[in-house]
Amino acid sequence: MTTAELHTLTGAYALHALSEEERAAFDRHLADCPACTTEVAELTATAARLGLAEAAVPPPAMKDEVLRRIGEVRQEPPRTAAATATPRTGRARRFTGFALAACLAAVAGLGGIAVWQHQEAEQARQRAEAAERQAASVARVLAAPDARSESARLGEGTRATVVVSASLDEAVLLAADMPAPPEGKVYQLWFDDGGSMRSAGLMPPARGDGVEAVRLEGAVGEASGVGITVEPPGGSEQPTSDPVGLLNLPA
Repeated sequence: MTTAELHTLTGAYALHALSEEERAAFDRHLADCPACTTEVAELTATAARLGLAEAAVPPPAMKDEVLRRIGEVRQEPPRTAAATATPRTGRARRFTGFALAACLAAVAGLGGIAVWQHQEAEQARQRAEAAERQAASVARVLAAPDARSESARLGEGTRATVVVSASLDEAVLLAADMPAPPEGKVYQLWFDDGGSMRSAGLMPPARGDGVEAVRLEGAVGEASGVGITVEPPGGSEQPTSDPVGLLNLPA
């Protein structure tokens, strides 16, 4: 596969639509192509925003309550249709208008469920908005005219690139194939201010099979490097473990 052909695979890579052979070839290509690394990060961030548009799953108690209330309502015998209806396939079932009304009445009586669903929808909206803001801030740094990058390997199979814009005084970390942190832990980012570590926020949950893009919180300032440590949920005021990764900021 030629380099020109590899350049066209960024979208398929971000959507995990490559074969194992193509993915292996593209992984090798990414290690030496900052342009494709940046494009994959942008496409992955966009796909993540779309993936947040998910339906809320009702709690198991809702089904039991609806079925119980339906069982309490006597249904009328089915009426003979004037014309033969076309039979439905699969598991589709026909309900009489009375039975359907009973279902609606049962669901309407579950006020607590309605509140729960509203809260779930609101939380999903807030997550989507936060992801959109994060993606926009990442894209702003990556597209800055003065953006400069520095790459390094963080252990076996993990590659990381830090991109800095001096004019924006902001930085973005791109991590490819970052393994998930230990159970009950999170990855926390740090600016290295001459040996003094300053929190730069938490990394989103790593999938371990793509490129994670996150804008570091706070101004770059006089920081000379970026570190990644494993911390308790919510993060720590200062690192509590040895860094799993250290990168120098581009000069």
